[in-house]
Order: sequence, then structure tokens, then C-alpha cells
Amino acid sequence: MFSPSSPVTGSAVTGLTTPTYTLASDSAPSNFSKQWTVSALGGTQSGVTVHSIQYPFTLTAFRPSKLKILPPVNQTTGKVLGNVPQNTYRVLVRTGGPVDVSGANSAVASLDIRLNVPAGFESYSLTQLKAMLSLGLGSLVNQVDGLVTTSVVGSI
Repeated sequence: MFSPSSPVTGSAVTGLTTPTYTLASDSAPSNFSKQWTVSALGGTQSGVTVHSIQYPFTLTAFRPSKLKILPPVNQTTGKVLGNVPQNTYRVLVRTGGPVDVSGANSAVASLDIRLNVPAGFESYSLTQLKAMLSLGLGSLVNQVDGLVTTSVVGSI
């Protein structure tokens, strides 16, 4: 179950020294999600703000509204009938801030991570699911500075 411990230790990124984020439970956007706001910052994070109405700073986890299962198996061939359905899980991080020098105009940036798991995969390919998540999330954690640079210069 996705349940971040507060405070969350942020990944190393140039310009932020030992960043931590204290989370406060918030009203979720749906019955199939949980949401937290960033209520306090730790470490050195000059210019970073906590959650507010004008500048949201939230972490939201979503699960499918209805979990899908495998369709019936053909008793003659042993194969699944039809397409294998997907269960999609999602983690969304949003933060708001000014978009011009006056600070009069603001917008929200977001990081949207989706996890698609075919029905049955969690039962018959659990080790492969773990390896996929380990590689994917580990590569993101290890490349925070690279992702910042990519988002600034527009090049991979």
C-alpha cells in the first residue's frame, strides 16, 4: 500500500541541500485516491514554498476505481479469452509557482507517474514486476539532476 512516511527525504539535486518534505493528509480528489500536502520543508531549499491555495504542493496516489481480473480461460486451449485487462495506478506530484518576474502570474507543474499492471501479472510475474519498478524508480532517483537539466534545455 502506498503510504509515504513523513517527512519524506528528497532525492539529491543540485541547489537543494538534504531536502525533506513534511506531509499533511489532505482531501483526495476521488474515493480511489489519497492526497497529502507539503506542510513544512527541511534542509536548505531557498525559494521553495510549502502548499498554499495559490501555489499547490501536493502528492496524490490513485488506484483503479474497479480492479480488473483475468477473463475466463479457454478450457480447450488453456489460453485467456480476449485481451488481458490493465490495472493502472498513478502517483501525481504538483507544485505551483510564478511564471514571470512580477510574480503576478502563476502556473502548476506536475510529475505524473503511471504503473500499468496486466491482470494476473501480480500473481505470475511478481519478481519481474519488482525488477521493473526497481529499475524504473531507481533510474529516476539516480537521474534527478539529469531530469532537471532535460526540462530546462529540452534535450535528452
